[in-house]
Amino acid sequence: MNDRLKQAHASRSAAVKAGLDHPVIDTDVHVNSFAPVLEDYVAQYGGNQLVDALRKALGGRFVTRSGGKDWYQQTPQERQDNRTLRAPWWARVTRNTYDLATYTIPSLLHERLGEQGSDYSVLFPNDVLSPAAAGSEFRQPLHRALNHFHADQYQAYADRLTPVAGIPMHTPKEAIEELEFAVKTLGLKVINIPGGVRRPIRAIAEKYPAKEHPEVAKHAGYIDFYGIDSEHDYDPFWAKVVELGVPVTTHYGSQGWTGRQSISNYMFNHVGHFADGSQAFAKALFFGGVTRRFPGLRVGLLEGGADWGSHVYTHLVDRWEKRNKVAVRNYDPAEADVDLLAALFERHGAELLKGRKVDKSTLLRDSLGISALPHSREPDESEIDDFALAGIEKVEDIRDRWVNSFFFGSEADDRTVAAAFNERVHPLRVKVNAIWSSDVGHWDVPEFTEPLAETWDLVEQGVLSAADFKAFVFDNPYRFYTEANPRFFEGTEVGRKLAAKGKQ
Repeated sequence: MNDRLKQAHASRSAAVKAGLDHPVIDTDVHVNSFAPVLEDYVAQYGGNQLVDALRKALGGRFVTRSGGKDWYQQTPQERQDNRTLRAPWWARVTRNTYDLATYTIPSLLHERLGEQGSDYSVLFPNDVLSPAAAGSEFRQPLHRALNHFHADQYQAYADRLTPVAGIPMHTPKEAIEELEFAVKTLGLKVINIPGGVRRPIRAIAEKYPAKEHPEVAKHAGYIDFYGIDSEHDYDPFWAKVVELGVPVTTHYGSQGWTGRQSISNYMFNHVGHFADGSQAFAKALFFGGVTRRFPGLRVGLLEGGADWGSHVYTHLVDRWEKRNKVAVRNYDPAEADVDLLAALFERHGAELLKGRKVDKSTLLRDSLGISALPHSREPDESEIDDFALAGIEKVEDIRDRWVNSFFFGSEADDRTVAAAFNERVHPLRVKVNAIWSSDVGHWDVPEFTEPLAETWDLVEQGVLSAADFKAFVFDNPYRFYTEANPRFFEGTEVGRKLAAKGKQ
């Protein structure tokens, strides 16, 4: 063990860290909850019934079933017949047993941060959002029990570690209740929310009640992303988040969505799914006007990379320039000059018309084609501005409500992060907020001590500049947390180092 520790302390990342003049903040570390201790804690919180609910929620988290059988119990033909999704498998580190212990034992993780090169890490217990699968009876008490457990487990290591609080989002009321408990009672500083909640389509649910038609209910639903088209008003929740000074994070995936439904290949379903899920959530907050009404809201979208944040920002500007409330009139059929169109047909259309007469009453429809005007009426004035709720009047508004509000978690070896720092391709020549999210604890990172060195490799390969590296591993993460809560790093190793330099 001593030899192993000496070897670990000499890690590549520790060597990189020794050459830096700034702290390193890891925004995404995944940890395990040791099952017997967790269950004992939950039992004290809510008895054996709550433990059973926890086991059921955790046991079904990555299991896809059809006809009472999971994927591994079904024959290939049954998977075809039921379209049973190939879910994640072997998703956590095991062969590297020292790292497995690190992700499970809080004191060991705290001890080894120096080997990783990190000064401060935000922890995402792998079970933190599992209560969402527990149903309405147990969802909220399980969230409270797990948040309390994680707060207690890591309280002694608050100088360098902080666990997130899992917040249920089925209704604004329960979200606010758990948010206030997590922050005011437990002292937790970051929250993790699901990027959406699946709900039944009301008209179908009324016709085919879930208890009588469970298979219909399984498929006839939609995802509520809170910001737009929701049946609930989530503004009181966002207001409370800003009031309490809490950064919001999500790891929101889209496996199982259309185009990610392979019954045989996990990687087919996985590649890009965090980016797709987070994009839907972020666009809902943008187009629903949440980031306009709450400019102090800071949202971290993790595991999906930062390149998608770059291209969505760019395309929002592109599309607004073409379809803002003034420019969209370029496509209004009422703006067409039918007399001019008829004259042009008379002058140039003889070969096309083949003797047909030009009929002005149908000429516009005929010219656009049968598929161009399929609706029962034209949209009225209140229905033509998709950017109205976001309050976009100029390009700077898009910058302020996208770039300022969102931070994009990229893993250490993700070369596409360079897109976030390429201001030449971004409107107004801004950079998108990429934040260093190592994702240690999951299969993406087989070696705990490698991520910082892998990111420095990008500098040596010319993918990132040294300034980009600093922004990625320190400046942007620091802004993410302190723009929400200026006192976030008080009493931490980061705060100590900055105070020593006179920078905090």
